Amino acid sequence: MSSDQLEIEQLEVLSFLQRHSPFQELSLPEQTTLAQQIDVAYYRAGSEILTYNAPLDALYVIRSGVVETFRRNGDLYNRLAEGGLFGEQGLLRGKKVRFPARALEDTLIYLVPAVAFEQLFDNNEFFADYVEVGDAMRRATPRLAKAADHQLMSAQVCELINREPVMLSADATVYEAAALMREASVSCLLLTDPAKPEHICGLITDRDIRNRLVAAGLQSDINVQQIMTRELVTVQAEQFVFEAMMIMLRHNLHHLPVLQQHKALGVIAIADIIRHESNNSLYIVSSIYQQQTVAELAQLRPAVQACFVRMVNEDANSQMIGSAMATIGRSFKQRLLELAEQQLGPPPIPYCFVALGSMARDEQLIVTDQDNALILDDRYVAEQHDAYFAALANFVCQGLDQCGYPLCSGNIMATNPRWRQPLKVWQQYFSDWIVTPAPEKLLHSNIFFDLDGVWGENQWATQLNQQIAKQAPLHKTFLASMARNALLRTPPLGFFQDFVMDEDGKHNKSLNIKRRGTAPLADLLRVYALSLGFDNPSSYQRLARLGKLNILPKGRADDLRDAYEVIAMTRIRHQAAMLQQQQTPDNNVLPEKLSEFERKHLKAAFQVLANAQKFLKFHFQA
Repeated sequence: MSSDQLEIEQLEVLSFLQRHSPFQELSLPEQTTLAQQIDVAYYRAGSEILTYNAPLDALYVIRSGVVETFRRNGDLYNRLAEGGLFGEQGLLRGKKVRFPARALEDTLIYLVPAVAFEQLFDNNEFFADYVEVGDAMRRATPRLAKAADHQLMSAQVCELINREPVMLSADATVYEAAALMREASVSCLLLTDPAKPEHICGLITDRDIRNRLVAAGLQSDINVQQIMTRELVTVQAEQFVFEAMMIMLRHNLHHLPVLQQHKALGVIAIADIIRHESNNSLYIVSSIYQQQTVAELAQLRPAVQACFVRMVNEDANSQMIGSAMATIGRSFKQRLLELAEQQLGPPPIPYCFVALGSMARDEQLIVTDQDNALILDDRYVAEQHDAYFAALANFVCQGLDQCGYPLCSGNIMATNPRWRQPLKVWQQYFSDWIVTPAPEKLLHSNIFFDLDGVWGENQWATQLNQQIAKQAPLHKTFLASMARNALLRTPPLGFFQDFVMDEDGKHNKSLNIKRRGTAPLADLLRVYALSLGFDNPSSYQRLARLGKLNILPKGRADDLRDAYEVIAMTRIRHQAAMLQQQQTPDNNVLPEKLSEFERKHLKAAFQVLANAQKFLKFHFQA
């Protein structure tokens, strides 16, 4: 039967299938056949849909409403809305329910018979891949679920491995290493500890031989340990290709060892990722390092915007987009610092250039200003050294402004002498903020509790993060003060769950989705991280830690993760749409331009944030 011969109800089902993955990727004949086989079921709010280990004879697809699924111990597993599907894991494992389900709202379900499900699973590779991933990889809403379809997000690093690693004992000579590399046709060797052959202690590349041996005038009979890279950066085989790419770009690596548990599985190169991802949407980073002047760097601004829009259109999620944009921002800073040192000469003492705020958290978007600082060696003497570092800071900050990162309106930049200080002064800053907190003082120092080294002596940034992690949990007054500050920005919901609009002239009757959404959520997560002594600034990592420790009421960490994604993606899509319309992007969303579905989920996300703030106030007695 063709699609024009379907009954009215079946045409409605067909229209639904054509709007939602994995059904929209099926052929029209497959969609039409499926539309004829689907049954419909209705469940009232609060009613059980599936019980653990009960027989299962259909795939459940949500037509309207909201459904919660649970682990067998009763913990919330997922919350699904229109287009979400559940029951697939049970169909794949003996046709028994694996995750119980309950209707959170009045819900209409499309039932795909097990026979039809099995036929699609056997004959359609995309459908099979999609349902095998499981709904934990397709969180919350269909718009967010598409992120799993993106090749970089769904493919694992192990898929890039095409040969066994070539290894050599670290007590060999460089000549032996070069001979093995030529024989095996590789540009990189993993080096094993002579005392523990199963342990990887370093690597050597053809570039190392060229730069550290030949250019240095050394002999090839020296021990390979003299020129190998000892501080290994690695990736686990089960991590996503996207994560491997971020690691390589952030550390400027050409080779990345892949481990399975602690065993070397292979080595990937940046070219392997390029071959895997045909769009190369993130490789603007390589262009940044090729530019020779600030003016040339500034000309990349349209390319960065195009990269951002492309990622949104490819349905990347907020973590992928935020991390990619932060990596691009770091690369601009690093190249500007290289150019500054070329112009000013080598620094008189070591230093560390620090990123603060969203860049440090790997959550930067296209609308952002610059927040940075300088940590200087403790041998710093202002009269001898400050002229150099003031010039360096001015070069970098003005260059960032030209590249699309406006100067910070709060003057939290390395050009401000207060934020250009020796390490011992920074250590004292943080001790004062933590040990003798004052609300006003902390209000302006919040951003410094998200910091990351970008260039130079990055271990100093690590030391400051470790100091914060050690001191903060011991000072309850400090935590209470930080919690009070985190409650100053509230989600824009009124008493009757209507949006409360901003009234600020130019952006009148709009929602500032950053100031009233992502920022208070990041503030909230920062307080919990400080109380736990957790030194990773990423909101996503903070959320993961919070979920594992069960500090929040049952299911609330999952709710927060979903709420963060909904709010962040609303902000991201708004900015991308403005760029596509050749407008200057901002954070001010007009609710009337959102679909009813988007407004509903945004309100739900704001409510989750409001509830989390109430719990924060109670937890820290703020």
